Order: sequence, then structure tokens, then C-alpha cells
Amino acid sequence: MQTLSSKTGASQDAERERSGPGRDLTPLLAGAATAVGGLGAVLALVGSQSPLRGPFTLFFLLAAPAVAIAAALRGLEPFGRTVAAVAGAVVVNMLVAQGMLAVHRWSVRGGVVAVTAISAFILLLVLVRRLRGRTTRRRTD
Repeated sequence: MQTLSSKTGASQDAERERSGPGRDLTPLLAGAATAVGGLGAVLALVGSQSPLRGPFTLFFLLAAPAVAIAAALRGLEPFGRTVAAVAGAVVVNMLVAQGMLAVHRWSVRGGVVAVTAISAFILLLVLVRRLRGRTTRRRTD
């Protein structure tokens, strides 16, 4: 019978690296967050009277720009990147709200659409920058 203390270092490392049920929940949590955020945006856009509309829409309004900004800040440490991304998401939401109030066009649907467009634009810029970086490296090698 083999006890936990009698396992070799190599077998312990192999056991830690092995993935399986319950080992790595990151993709599952990312999928759940995407589903909750997407549902929040849809509930806000269709004007549903569901009690989940408020919390899910708030989650979407914070998560969408935060994910886009975090993708742009790949070089930072994880904690610093998280803080900067959440702060940037709050700034994006405040700027959208301030801009819509300034032109007297405030609406929940308009705010969700504007935040979605800004987040998609940031992600598009990140994608273009990464693709351009790959092509220039290939040419110089």
C-alpha cells in the first residue's frame, strides 16, 4: 500500500499536471461568465421584466470592457492586470453614461450597445496588433 508521503517527486508532479474532472475549472468558469454576461445583454436589449435582468446586465457591463482591456494588457502581472481592467471597465461605463447624458440620449439599451461596441473595438484592436506582430516577426527572421 502506497501512502501519500511515499510517492516520488516525479509521480506527484505528474499527478498535479494531469487534468480531469474537477482539476481545472477555468474554462468552465469562463464559459459560465460568458453565458451570464450574454444573457444579461440580451435581457437588457429585449426589455425583459425578469428579476435577473439587473444583476446579469450589471455583470455584462463590468465584464465586457474588463475582458477587452485585460486582453490588451497581457504583459502585466495577473493582479495588476485585473485591477487595471476593472478600473478601465468602470471608466468606460462612466464615459458612456456621461456622453449619453450630455447629448440627452440616455437609455439602457443604448448604453448596453455602446459598451458592447467599445469592448468589441478594443478586442479588434488587440487582435490586429497581435496579427501584425506575428507577420513582422516572420519577415525579420
